[in-house]
Amino acid sequence: MDDLLPVLQESADRLRGLVAPLSDEQLSAPAYPSEWSIAQVLSHIGSGAVIMQRRLEDGVRGEPTPDDFAPSVWDVWNAKSPRSMADDALAADRALNERLGALTGEERGATFRLGPIELDLAGLVGLRLNEHVLHTWDVAVAGDPSSTLPAEATGAVVDNLGFVARWTARPTGADRLIVVATAGPERGFTVTLTPESAVLAAADPPGAPDLALPAEAFVRLVYGRLDPDHTPPVSAADGGVLDELRRVFPGP
Repeated sequence: MDDLLPVLQESADRLRGLVAPLSDEQLSAPAYPSEWSIAQVLSHIGSGAVIMQRRLEDGVRGEPTPDDFAPSVWDVWNAKSPRSMADDALAADRALNERLGALTGEERGATFRLGPIELDLAGLVGLRLNEHVLHTWDVAVAGDPSSTLPAEATGAVVDNLGFVARWTARPTGADRLIVVATAGPERGFTVTLTPESAVLAAADPPGAPDLALPAEAFVRLVYGRLDPDHTPPVSAADGGVLDELRRVFPGP
């Protein structure tokens, strides 16, 4: 976990720098995706921080988090004004990061349940990092269409894509293996498609890749954020492979 916390803090600092100068009007402007405002993206980050901190405290105490806790938090945040969404999100984000940094050695050994999934602390922090980095991009790209994910954050998130893909990957009806190679950092992946399933796995590419692209772009692809207007140059074995992967990964 210790290698993830500085990256999470850097993402929080980046978010704060993006949000601090925004006016109320700018907070109400579209983010990415466009059906969300920037304030609503921040509300998601803030409510996520509150929910994660509760899961953290419950896990440390060995207690389950009530099923109705998350919906109750969302109700509170959905009722906030755009300015309150922004200000309270930055405050909740800071409080969570401070708590994570203050965990004792014994507390770090706790486990946490998310539905049927049990995670250790590194797994929990990894999920927060993924969410934070991608939603910070959702805010950044609204003001700068050329925005990309930071290099250090990409290096951490690209190795933690399996969890989100497990829940969001969709079959396209095809029956094929797609091999992906990334740069910055160099990684290999396979996407195994059957008519009933779609599975992403980290793997050494068996031969020439079907798709080669920057790692930050692949992260955004898996999170449904690589539309044609935000796609860097890629190398594809055929013209349809990227579009097919966009269908596999429509986004959370």
